[in-house]
Amino acid sequence: MKLFQVRKGQFVYYNNELHKVYAIKPMYKLSVHLIKLRDLTQHITNAASVERYIPKENDSFIFDHKVYTLSKNQKPVAGNLILINNPSPDTLDHYSLNEIEVVETVDNKGVVTSDLNGIKHTEYLLMIPGRAPDSHPIDYKNMVNVEEDIGGDYPQTIQPYSELSVQLGDIFKKRNSDVLFEAMVVAMKGQTIYLGGGHEVPYEELMDTEKWEFQFNPFNH
Repeated sequence: MKLFQVRKGQFVYYNNELHKVYAIKPMYKLSVHLIKLRDLTQHITNAASVERYIPKENDSFIFDHKVYTLSKNQKPVAGNLILINNPSPDTLDHYSLNEIEVVETVDNKGVVTSDLNGIKHTEYLLMIPGRAPDSHPIDYKNMVNVEEDIGGDYPQTIQPYSELSVQLGDIFKKRNSDVLFEAMVVAMKGQTIYLGGGHEVPYEELMDTEKWEFQFNPFNH
């Protein structure tokens, strides 16, 4: 993209993964500031390195380690998340393109969010938890299976998207352990996560914050 085409709030692909633009600072060489939707980590790049994507109904993606499918037909209830994809704010409202807000109340005209914004039903897509079977995953621009030469007995084909919010390279530290134990995710198959050193952990256990703590991913820069 050209810098003049980049706007705050746009969904873009950067390094093949889905991000959202949260700031543009044209005076710098790396002028585009991004948030990776999968884990909300921040990244900085230039306009030439991103490609815009316009989210639509039935798209599914991971937001803050949880999977959602976009819908415009299902009625929201309090506590639901919405993606404001068609913003038309009134004078007193303060929301913009592709902001994600929590629904507080619902009426015939629209919803009021926890940020006290009144949003018409035509302005948003409902984020339904889970990945609908017929949905269009948009976590990655290139959705072809990632082939990893990892050796050993690990599965060779890794699905780049699934309902799992773990990704290759994630490093986790085991909590409440007498000795320091950190390991990298080297493969995934079904609900089983394979860690370096030959360790296998159920996905549910790895996501238990009382047992494991996510540290960082050295490949996310």
